[in-house]
Amino acid sequence: MKKKEMSENSIQKISIVIPAFNEGGSLEELNSKILQVLSILPFDYEIIYIDDGSTDNSFAILEKLYQENQKIKVIRFRKNFGKSAALSAGFQEASGDLIITLDADLQDEPNEIPNLLAKIDEGYDLVSGWKKERKDSLVKRISSWIFNQTASKLLGLKLHDFNCGLKIYRREVVKNIEVYGELHRFLPALAYQQGFKVGELKIKHNPRKFGKSKYGLLGLRRLNNYLLDIINVFLLTKYAKKPLHFFGGIGLFLFFIGFSINVYLTGLKILTGSLQNRYPFLMLGILLVIVGIQLISLGLLGEIIIQSGFKREKKHYITQKLKR
Repeated sequence: MKKKEMSENSIQKISIVIPAFNEGGSLEELNSKILQVLSILPFDYEIIYIDDGSTDNSFAILEKLYQENQKIKVIRFRKNFGKSAALSAGFQEASGDLIITLDADLQDEPNEIPNLLAKIDEGYDLVSGWKKERKDSLVKRISSWIFNQTASKLLGLKLHDFNCGLKIYRREVVKNIEVYGELHRFLPALAYQQGFKVGELKIKHNPRKFGKSKYGLLGLRRLNNYLLDIINVFLLTKYAKKPLHFFGGIGLFLFFIGFSINVYLTGLKILTGSLQNRYPFLMLGILLVIVGIQLISLGLLGEIIIQSGFKREKKHYITQKLKR
């Protein structure tokens, strides 16, 4: 991708996208801090809050903020669909040249926004925050370190903190990547695989002041998804357009092992007249051949689906947007 330079003179508008789920205690303070930062920047702005089906007073507070500031937009989900869906809705609504995301729990520091702007002006398309000194429990820090190390190795993108909510994107990035499921934490990897230039910036991380973590006290709830999410993105970014290379490769390997076993046993039968109690070995060889053929067929089926122009449905959530 051709390198794009965006100086301050070319930036007309900034969009701030903030997903919120049961964060009523922090929203007013967060909004005040963001406005303080934006007041010293020479750009137009909009703040887009997405209430992800909150059951506390979050939406009532957002309605109040909406009435107080014409540049605040509010989108409400009828139920909780998750952070990926909330970000996707916010990205669709955003009209800024640059889009900044941050979490609503006050752990992301709004004062880092000017630093993000300076970093992306170096020629990056996406800059992800790095909470180097995390204000979280030891278990969460360890699990996050393992996750980030694994993701970096598999996805080919060296980042210390894939899951940081504080990020800045050029408009063309958010308009060209789809966010669904739990893929929000892999947005840098998805952008990188499409040829966008991805950078990283050390940021301040605050301890949680209000509410509680959506992943439990120690953050253990997300561990169940970490490995599957990494595998999902690995396959999407490297083999989405060529599934035969993945499934066919594994299938050919298993087929070769199974075929070799069967050739050996056939030769043994011819030479000795007996398999000498090697029937379980024979069954293993036959099984590997069958599984290998099935995997190759699965890869071929994936190729046929892609060539036929199969398209996944993009929207799977219902929204209610406040109108003036």
